Amino acid sequence: MTRAATISAALTGKADLYAALRGLAAQLSDLLLTEVLAAAPTHEAARLRGVDQGLLRAVIRCGQGLPAAAIEPALRQYLTQAKVSPLFLPAISEGPSLALLTRGEHPDMPAFSDRAFDAWFAAKGVPYGLGSYGEKRSVYATDQFADSASPERRTYHLGIDVFAPALTSVYAPLPGKVAFVTYNADPLDYGHTLILEHDAEGTTFHTLYGHLAGTLPGLCKVGDSVAAGQLIAHLGDWHENGGWAAHIHFQIMADLLEQTDGNFFGVGHESLWDVWQSICPDPNLILRLAPERFRV
Repeated sequence: MTRAATISAALTGKADLYAALRGLAAQLSDLLLTEVLAAAPTHEAARLRGVDQGLLRAVIRCGQGLPAAAIEPALRQYLTQAKVSPLFLPAISEGPSLALLTRGEHPDMPAFSDRAFDAWFAAKGVPYGLGSYGEKRSVYATDQFADSASPERRTYHLGIDVFAPALTSVYAPLPGKVAFVTYNADPLDYGHTLILEHDAEGTTFHTLYGHLAGTLPGLCKVGDSVAAGQLIAHLGDWHENGGWAAHIHFQIMADLLEQTDGNFFGVGHESLWDVWQSICPDPNLILRLAPERFRV
């Protein structure tokens, strides 16, 4: 069987093209996305072209036994020793917080997208609530979080959420440059969003700050330099943050893939969790909170 025929046979009729692509990459250690798209049957090629091509390349790298994001190992090493500033003042680590897990740990907790959440959280009497990285959330199991390469919804949370009152100040944890200032207006999207670009000893990575207030464009403009500890944003209220209780979604991106419009995936596929962990490492590498803060 020719190489093209092998590729075609591996993809034909497959519901989950991510799994098929990963299997192909394990079989063909020099596999390239360009040849996959050229050899794939018409229907499957169209489905693959309908998703982020950088994500497909990351799946191939992972299937070949490589980090899905090429810089991930170096980035992790850098972040373990980098000097960081707190995202909030007072720092989360200096006082109480509450783990806001969504899998039944708080049976009476309203959804983050339910306005009743505000009163519920205020009654807890803690300054910060924490939503965890890697949590599987049913709120994302809608068509908005699907793509053409697989029937699977993206449900695994790629950031850390920090809940606090609207207009709470947010500070840059690391020096960097403003890469994107956008308003992502879809329901349950980020609303006002900031993405900063950082240098990790010659390697570029990004951090994302979602669900911000309308003060953002007055604080940050694309191209601005940002110092660690600088005021960069405020937490947004319901009408401006995508329709959520006031909080920040904080995320690291080792690779922006082909997302160039000031948005980025906030949740990933369960079946590709190893891929997504490489693309978006745990933000606690920067926040440096004790693990027990994310447990009930």
